[in-house]
Formats: sequence, structure tokens, C-alpha cells
Amino acid sequence: MYEWISSICAVFQELADWVWGFPTNVEWYARLPIIGELPLVIILLVGTGIYFTCQLRFVQIKYFKYGLNVLINSHKEKQGITPLASFLLSTAMRVGPGNILGVTGAVSTGGPGALFWMWVSAFFGMATAFVESTLSQIYKDKQGDEYVGGLPCYGRKLLGGAAVIGGVLSLLYIIYALLCIPAQGFNTISAMVSVTQNVTGTTVAADSSLVWGFFLLLMGLTAFSIFGGLRRITRITDVLVPIMAVVYVTAVLIMIAMNLELLPWFFYVVVTEAFRPEPVFGGALGIALSQGIKRGLMSNEAGQGTLSMPAAVSHAKHPCDQGIIQAIGVFLDTMVICTLTGFVLIMGQAWLKDGSAAWFEMGRLEKFLASCAKMLGSDAGYGLATLVISICFGIFAFTCLLGFLSFSEICARQISNNKLFIAAVRLVNLAVLAFGMITNIAGFDLSALWNLSDFANIVMVCCNLPLLYLGFGKVQKAFEHFECQEGKFDSETFGDPLPVWDECN
Repeated sequence: MYEWISSICAVFQELADWVWGFPTNVEWYARLPIIGELPLVIILLVGTGIYFTCQLRFVQIKYFKYGLNVLINSHKEKQGITPLASFLLSTAMRVGPGNILGVTGAVSTGGPGALFWMWVSAFFGMATAFVESTLSQIYKDKQGDEYVGGLPCYGRKLLGGAAVIGGVLSLLYIIYALLCIPAQGFNTISAMVSVTQNVTGTTVAADSSLVWGFFLLLMGLTAFSIFGGLRRITRITDVLVPIMAVVYVTAVLIMIAMNLELLPWFFYVVVTEAFRPEPVFGGALGIALSQGIKRGLMSNEAGQGTLSMPAAVSHAKHPCDQGIIQAIGVFLDTMVICTLTGFVLIMGQAWLKDGSAAWFEMGRLEKFLASCAKMLGSDAGYGLATLVISICFGIFAFTCLLGFLSFSEICARQISNNKLFIAAVRLVNLAVLAFGMITNIAGFDLSALWNLSDFANIVMVCCNLPLLYLGFGKVQKAFEHFECQEGKFDSETFGDPLPVWDECN
């Protein structure tokens, strides 16, 4: 049975790898200098961000302060959730284990210069996030006292209003979430085990009763969260997201303060090696550029449509308000959290010190923890770093899990708002979460199944980007109204029927 599942998944994984790599897997293209290292998908995503940035006159800079004011002054609404709650919900999914593991992989492969290209991709990705989030707000729907929307909703309305289109796009995301849920559950339990081992000084077996206890605890917490609906999930993320951000930021700032003399060198090496990587990292500009851009885009998810769902469920005064807020979310994810990880990896200088060969052979989390130890300068520091980072890693994974579950429900409501159907989707999510964790605890390797998320991811990118260009004229019209501030945003001012906005105003 497991061999049969793995063989099927392997076919889809090969297809996903081919699409993500195209046309770098074509011989003549791969021989091109620099550009030959960049897949078409990456070029399209970055190119889209550059185009939107220019057309919207650098909206991510011009209205950054305005977006912060909207977040600070968010108030509880009778309908939907607040812009701040929506921001924290999207951050719960955007800021996950990949902010540690992914950045570590990019820097250890492409060198310090990869971080520079992460910044570049995030800057232009902020404009893409603005467009898809504004589009989500324009075409959101209302169900009871909650809003629903995002990629399935604006996809349906931009393509003629056929319900089947929204249903297919919703189902695609639900499948994508199902493939990602087990990994986040396992990451959460792994973090619990790591914290336990660090505190007690003992080794916990993978199939021990304690691990099964953690499994039951996580299942209980998850069931309690999702059966309380979107509002309960947002109340949980409202608490956990700030905590994980403060703990992680504080921990890294302490390490930076202990190595303050290396700060000028950090910025020097990031910028210079963005164009001249060291031989130990391949010495090729294309590798640093490709690793940095890909990691940045995969982390902040701008252009994938996955974060358009939380953008739609908030009660915003204007569609562009939420667009600007989601652009700030990209900034927080890459410019802040990913950069903090970069500080540790680069200022730790593990590739320049004794044991560098062993460092390159470590797993990604082990690389990061070893870099923490070098910044703290002692074995005791390594233990403390392991404890704090394990706590952060666990919260990252759990909030990311809640993000997948909540977005899955938002998409399910696009298909049907029937209570039995929604309950069934929740139960399927829980069953997949349990199945993934039980098989891992029992020692079965189903990594090929979880790798199918790569395939779903690329399909979502291919679905979302054309829709963003198709709806960009609508976003421009909304942006012009936002800048003019002439009257309230509704059907009359926009020129298209927008019943939800007519009701809001």
C-alpha cells in the first residue's frame, strides 16, 4: 500500500520539479549566464511584482505608514474580523518553520548574498500582495456575519461568475492544505520533544508514550480551535503570533547585541556576495540570486493566492486598506523574520571557522542552532539557544497549522455553507492530521505524499497570476478612488455591482 502511494506521488513530484525548474532543465537555456539559473515561474513572479510596483507608483512605500495606522486603530466589528486579526491570521501561516529552515537552506547553498535577493523579491512581492488582497476585498461575499473570498471568489467573478470555477479553485486549495497539514503537525510535536529533552536532559524515543501524549494534546487543541470557527482561530492567533514574534525577535537581538562588532561586516558581506559569492557557495551569481529570490517568494507567498483568503474576511473601510496591510505582512515575513534568521547564520560565520565542513553536512535546523552557539560562544549557549528556538519553532508550526485549517474552511464555504459540509471538512482535516502524525510516529516514511504540496503550489501560482493580470484594471480603479478619497466605495463609485460593499456603506 505504502509503495503504491509513494510511486503515484513520485510521478507528481517529478512533474512539479520539472515545472518549478523549467526551463533551467532545458540544455540551451541552462547555458545562459545568470538567467539560466532562474526558472520561468520565478521570473514571472518577480516580473509581476516589478510591473505592479511601477503601475501603482511604489504603493508599498507610499502607504506603508498609513497601513500601520490602520492596524493600530483596528476596532472589533459585528461583521467579519478586524484588519488586525486578518493580518495576524495571515502572519500565522506566512511565518512558519520555513522562516528558519528555508532561509538556512538558501544561505547555506547560495551564500550570504542570497539574503539580499530575498529582500529584492520581498520588496516587489509587496506590490503583488497588495493587488491580490485588494482584489479579494473588492469581490468578497458575505455568509451570515462572516465574509468569505480570496482566489476562488475573485477567480469565479472575473471568469464570468460560473460557480464551478470557484468550486474548482476552492477544492484545489483544500487539497493543497491537506497535503501541508501533516508536516506542520509533526513539526509541532518535534518541537515539544526537543523542549522536553532540553529541559530534562533525557532522550525521548520517537514512539514513546510521551510522544503519543503530545499527539493527543495537539489533536485536542486543534479540534477545539477549528470547531470554534474562524473567530476562535483568530482569537488564538491574536495571542500566539505576537508572542512568537516577540520571543524570536528578542532572542536574535540579544545574540546580535553580543556580536555588535560584526554588524557592519554583515551588511557588507550580504551586499557584496549578492554579486560575487564565495567559491564555497559555488561562486556563481545565479545560485545566490536563484536561492534568495525563490526562498523570499516561497516564504511570503506573494502571488500564490494562498493568502488572499484572510485578506477577504476582514471588515475594511476600503479594499485598498487590506491590500496595504497584506503588503506589510510580506515586509514582516521577509524583511524582519527572515532577516533575523539571516543575522544568526551570517554573523555566526560557521563556514569561516573550524568545523565548517561538518556544518555544511548538518541538517538545516542543526545548522541554525550551531550558528546560534557560535554567536553565544559556549556550549551552555547552545543549550539555551536550542530551548528558545525550539519553543519558537513549535509556535511557528502550530500557528501555521491553524492557518492552513482556517483557510481550508474559508474555501469550503465557497463551495457550500451547509453546516454538515463544513463539519465534514473539519473532520477530514483532523483525520489527515492524525494520519500524518501517527504514520510518522510509527516509523513509516510518507515524505513523497507530503511533497505533493509542491505540485499543488505550482498549480496555484499558474492559476493565480493570470487572474491578477485580468483583474488588475479593477484594482487600479479602486486605487484611484482610494487616493482621491471621494465618497464611499460602493457599486456606484466603482462601476460594477458590489452588493457587499453597498451593504457595508
